[in-house]
Amino acid sequence: MTSPLLSVEDLRIQFHTDEGVITTVDGISFDIAPGEVMGLVGESGSGKSVSAKSLMQLNAGNTIYGEESRVTLNLDSGPMDVLKATKGSDLRLIRGGAISMIFQEPMASFAPAITIGDQMVEQLLLHTKMTKKEAREHSIDMLARVGISEPGKRIDQYAFEFSGGMRQRAMIAMALSTKPKLLIADEPTTALDVTIQAQVIDLMKELVEEFGMAIIFITHDLGVIAQTADTVAVMYLGKIVEHGTVRDVIGSPEHPYTQGLLDAIPHLEDLDRPLTPVPGDIPSPLERPSGCVFHTRCPKAIEGTCDSQMPPKVEVSPNHTAVCFATRDGVSAAGEAIA
Repeated sequence: MTSPLLSVEDLRIQFHTDEGVITTVDGISFDIAPGEVMGLVGESGSGKSVSAKSLMQLNAGNTIYGEESRVTLNLDSGPMDVLKATKGSDLRLIRGGAISMIFQEPMASFAPAITIGDQMVEQLLLHTKMTKKEAREHSIDMLARVGISEPGKRIDQYAFEFSGGMRQRAMIAMALSTKPKLLIADEPTTALDVTIQAQVIDLMKELVEEFGMAIIFITHDLGVIAQTADTVAVMYLGKIVEHGTVRDVIGSPEHPYTQGLLDAIPHLEDLDRPLTPVPGDIPSPLERPSGCVFHTRCPKAIEGTCDSQMPPKVEVSPNHTAVCFATRDGVSAAGEAIA
């Protein structure tokens, strides 16, 4: 069996803050294979971005990782434990070499006093064997491929001269230009109009096929996930509550949170159908609920069970799991089947 490109095991992330130690990611595990597109879905505050940044050691200095946490990146040179990488050469191999990331806020990701082109060329000189001329030509080509007009002119402009959507596209071009083995895309199409969004999604699909690149696609848009991803992990308050193929998770959702997210999406075939938002708000990480973290908002919560006991991970079908007492195959801690 082929080894996964990336293996995440029991990832726990806490932060030291003035209010105390808060838990943002609580024991998530998943694998991603070369050429696989995995969607990471959930509301703001679910821990999606913090989880993704840990794969490149980009979280702040007040981060605490769990003792049993492992992030293993399988490269041609052998496996690497990302969380234990400390040398500059190892971090450079991970960041921008094997893994690239498209961030939510492009304006904060570009140096304002350096042209877009100089920043793109610099990273190519650092991570590839291209000459400066080749790096510039490749950067212009990538800007054109993500839909930026007059790329030969735009490459010499600064980030503040680009619109929000153009900055997002330039950052996507920069992340893709080194042909990483894994691309982490954190809400990459949020600022884009529908036409450019489709173009960017198509470009990512082409690169997956061309280079066997894997993608972790972070979004709250299940419609985009349905178009792009092979598998999907649904996160809530630092936990993966459902994981499986897109067909299984979106077609037959088992966790009440996944069902709630899908019920909140407009349906083109029934425009008169009312939207049903997930009730309540996601709790603060400082006030994590006991038992199942979703029980405070769950319409299927079982009193005396969900509010006090951790739910089991249930395999509802092959390679489709849900962490819940109320799945069709769920069994309570007392051993009683749940209807």
